[in-house]
Amino acid sequence: MKELKIINKNIEEIKEYENNAKEHPDWQIEQIANSIQEFGFNDPIAINADNQVIEGHGRLLAAKQLGLTEIPCIVLDGLTEVQERAYIIAHNKTTMNTDFDLDRLQYELNALKVENFDLSLTGFSEYETKNLLQETEEIDFNEYVTDEEKKPKEKRCPHCGELL
Repeated sequence: MKELKIINKNIEEIKEYENNAKEHPDWQIEQIANSIQEFGFNDPIAINADNQVIEGHGRLLAAKQLGLTEIPCIVLDGLTEVQERAYIIAHNKTTMNTDFDLDRLQYELNALKVENFDLSLTGFSEYETKNLLQETEEIDFNEYVTDEEKKPKEKRCPHCGELL
């Protein structure tokens, strides 16, 4: 396997791939920018030898919004043009092909909440975190059942006729 090296690249030299099919609405770019400000630029952009983005379009847009002049990049120079196109799609799609383990996610979000961490920096909306952190209450179904309904139902055994 080829060793990947992270290099810092002038942001003005990096070109977006014009046919990138992944959408990056303003609200998502804002989320990415907030993440970069809070945690740092920890996920380098992958570019080809011509400085064209292969993966990391949203991070590039967020970096521009933040006014960054250099960003970390990985040069993927061993791919053919066809492989680059396929990888752009595959990278975007494979990250969306799974769900969260909700129990573990709730545990982690609760741990962050206890520390008064700004949960919006996790990428979840306020509505989503509210629903995820909502405590489930025990429901006593007996309070909705009448006394008559609580009585065991009598059944006759079809073989011997005994009342059960």
